[in-house]
Amino acid sequence: MLALLRVVASAAMGFPVMFLNGVAHAADWGKPVNWQLGLQRSATPVMDWVASFHTHLLFIITAITIFVLGLLVAVIVKFNARANPTPSKTTHHTLLEVAWTVVPVAILVVIAVPSFRLLFYQQDIPPSDLTVKATGKQWYWSYSYPDSKFEFDSIMLHDAERLKMQPPPPRLLGVDNAMWVPVNKVVRVQVIGAEVIHAFAVPSFGIKIDAIPGRLNETWFKATREGTYYGQCSELCGKDHAFMPIEVRVVSEQAFSAWLEDAKKKYAGGQPAPGSNALAAADLAEPQVDNKR
Repeated sequence: MLALLRVVASAAMGFPVMFLNGVAHAADWGKPVNWQLGLQRSATPVMDWVASFHTHLLFIITAITIFVLGLLVAVIVKFNARANPTPSKTTHHTLLEVAWTVVPVAILVVIAVPSFRLLFYQQDIPPSDLTVKATGKQWYWSYSYPDSKFEFDSIMLHDAERLKMQPPPPRLLGVDNAMWVPVNKVVRVQVIGAEVIHAFAVPSFGIKIDAIPGRLNETWFKATREGTYYGQCSELCGKDHAFMPIEVRVVSEQAFSAWLEDAKKKYAGGQPAPGSNALAAADLAEPQVDNKR
């Protein structure tokens, strides 16, 4: 009983902190925040639809849960041995059997229609303004801009490097070379794995697609707000799975054009593959190693 009271008291004290943190970080985009509830803030039409569908399902699930809870309470109250000493001998009820078959089917249809519409919207890639090829490697990402004919590697920052930046990027999410894309442009992302299966995922864009060796998968996004957005490999790909983040910088068309010209000069000769970011993982301070997943 004492333990239960402690849990309730902790929850009661933690709720205001959770609420205030959520308000304080309301301006944060593209990254997880402390005490966050729900999905990351949307930055693309696809993620807008994903968030809407999530809310749609939440109402349905809540209604089903309340209905089932009501049935359980009714059974407990009405059909216990004291209230109902002589139980009914009824074994079949045609209307009830039809109802518990038709109603779930109707609920699934209500869920399926927007689900298929969202799936088709995600898979039907519109004419693109830019193509970026993301290659998952052990354990970092390489980005290629086929139209401009250059490629570069994106490695997670060491803690010492990260803390030199102002403001420092989130731990385990900042990289040395981010993917740059222009705002309000359709970006086609081609994804493939070099050695093992990875997954390219950016929550604020509503994209998550497997990077499979020998298979070129495609997805797309259209970022409607400038900023820096973070993601991670979302497939258990090996020992350094936790250390291959994704950083996408969405900038104005003018800023992107300037970056593109600089990138053509900087990366035209290609970069030597670092092999692994295991050194970055090894450099993490001892108390921080516990945060590995």
